[in-house]
Amino acid sequence: MKPGWKIVKFGAVVRNTNLAERDPEVAGIDRIVGLDDLDPGNLHIRRWNNARKGTSFTRKFTPGQTLFGKRRAYQHKVAYAEFEGICSSDILTFESRDKKALLPELLPFICQTDAFFVHALGTSAGSLSPRTNWGALSDFEFALPPIEEQKRIAELLWAADETIQSYETALEKTNQLLDVIRETVVCDGRFEQCKLGGILTSIVAGKSVSGASTPARPDEYGVLKVSAVGPNGFDPIENKRLIDQSEFLSQYRVRRNSLLITRCNTTDLVGRVCLTENDDSNLMLCDKTLELVPDESKLSKLLLFEVLRSRGLRTQIRSRATGTGGAMKNISQDDIRSLVVPIPDGQTVIAGRVLAVTDQIGSINQHLSLMRNVAKQLSNELMSGRGADHV
Repeated sequence: MKPGWKIVKFGAVVRNTNLAERDPEVAGIDRIVGLDDLDPGNLHIRRWNNARKGTSFTRKFTPGQTLFGKRRAYQHKVAYAEFEGICSSDILTFESRDKKALLPELLPFICQTDAFFVHALGTSAGSLSPRTNWGALSDFEFALPPIEEQKRIAELLWAADETIQSYETALEKTNQLLDVIRETVVCDGRFEQCKLGGILTSIVAGKSVSGASTPARPDEYGVLKVSAVGPNGFDPIENKRLIDQSEFLSQYRVRRNSLLITRCNTTDLVGRVCLTENDDSNLMLCDKTLELVPDESKLSKLLLFEVLRSRGLRTQIRSRATGTGGAMKNISQDDIRSLVVPIPDGQTVIAGRVLAVTDQIGSINQHLSLMRNVAKQLSNELMSGRGADHV
């Protein structure tokens, strides 16, 4: 242990505020944050709902507090509050008990360390949506540096975060460029239109099998959750380990460069698509995730992917989705086949433009991933309290 550092329990230096506000609009609070609004590994809250739309949430958070997603802790959802708001009960709100003992700006990085997440996962309970709790997290022990050292560490880690944010801004701008190409070039209204079923060679439907509450390890078989088709592409961690490993069906393996579409989801997300990047051969499709296999002599998989993400096709999908009660909707294979899609002229040239931008997006994502890994390693090392100080 470095001189001046000491081992403390999380609950000895951190308070779970658990503040309540039942009428946020009257209180002048207009931002409502759900667990899905927190991005894994991102300390900044980028999305929220407006209080005028109503909410059942009552937990209040204030600037300078650290928000921690207690449900499905393996998603690594931690955020540093930069404004006042109301959040889901699945989010815990932490603050320093004494700013002279624990710097509030360092707290989110403590919650991002591997050791903290291991403790959170180890204390989670529940089958479908495992949750940890404040009582269990308060027992977590970690090395606390002297306050001056905390300031130095926090300055380094926030500098790394600033670099990450610059990459994320570049990524956002490049994605906006891709949106323009998709809507005005790929989906030019002058192109020939045909039904999607006319260009598909097959639709591969997965199978419903019993899964555990935790993801499969690389040496285990798992089945995709519908959330595997995520907002930022395919997310293989969103799977359930098969309770009976013999139920794995190899014909439904997740293969590289597959075009997946969700058959069942909330109204806005039903029919969401993604392209897989790798052979995740230990994972299989579920019954709510379909693979579309196009005849690429008629329409390339890359351009079909972009077409299905366009505003026009999203409108068609929403109009065909059915469901009674609740927020979940379904779209049948027949309805998917009935979607009307454009067949672009000069597909090779258009695909080249799309590839140029998507390659740039991929490059930024690689740099972003690398920087996140560097920041994570830096955080783990700086907060370990062990060995010589060489950073």
